[in-house]
Amino acid sequence: MIVKVRKAVVEDAKGMAKVHVDSWRTTYAGVVPDEYLNNLSYDERENMWKQATPRGGVYVAENNEGEIVGFATGGPERSGKYPDYKGELYAIYILKDYQRQGIGKALMKPIVEGLIRDNLTNMVVLVLEDNPSKHFYEATGAKLLDTEDIEIGGKKLIELVYGWDDIRSINL
Repeated sequence: MIVKVRKAVVEDAKGMAKVHVDSWRTTYAGVVPDEYLNNLSYDERENMWKQATPRGGVYVAENNEGEIVGFATGGPERSGKYPDYKGELYAIYILKDYQRQGIGKALMKPIVEGLIRDNLTNMVVLVLEDNPSKHFYEATGAKLLDTEDIEIGGKKLIELVYGWDDIRSINL
């Protein structure tokens, strides 16, 4: 399978919304309350991505037919809770049928390259404890830094905070 990764544009918002909602529904089924997952809105996510994409740091993966099958976004660390980590991988979402095919690494690469260009050579990512994709981050060299209690749809969950001390050493 050939997948093309490129910088996202506003016109990608609809495809990104589909990936965002569909990947949440498959990845978090049985983790996040069904009611919350069923109420995720393609229109709301599309509007969110129309607003967020122009700010940069968003990349999409397309299949051979030009359909968006995944996306990633990143930039400066947002919380201020991890002062030794200046960058953050905000999200990687990939449709279930396209997972475990190297797309995650392909999407992570431009995020890492952008952070390095901005002289941010370390980063964090937050991932739900029950997300099987946490092993992807571990395999790329991330170490567990912290845990945070969060609530999604009225359910208390644990979010893992992973960090890379030097993203220049990630093998992508």
